[in-house]
Amino acid sequence: MNLERIPNEEKLSLCRRYYLGGFAFLPFLWLVNVLWFFREAFLKPTYTEQPQIKSYVKKSAVGLTVWVAVLTTWITIFQHFRAQWGEVGDYLSFTIPLGTA
Repeated sequence: MNLERIPNEEKLSLCRRYYLGGFAFLPFLWLVNVLWFFREAFLKPTYTEQPQIKSYVKKSAVGLTVWVAVLTTWITIFQHFRAQWGEVGDYLSFTIPLGTA
């Protein structure tokens, strides 16, 4: 999508939608929001909607960072302790690996 062709009001609306969509367990939208709107928020000359876009981009970056940290922590804990959890670990597994090592 070419953001150059979109009016500033629509940019703000789109940025807000992606920000709010990230709360529906779709952190990919926060990543898209940061990548698409970073230039609009921080590098373009000032316009009236820019402070709000900048706020949504910053909040999206924070949300994405928190989501990645939580997901990485869970994956690490699960892979390390799955075998020790016995049946619970097996129920949480999509596929049950053979062995414990």
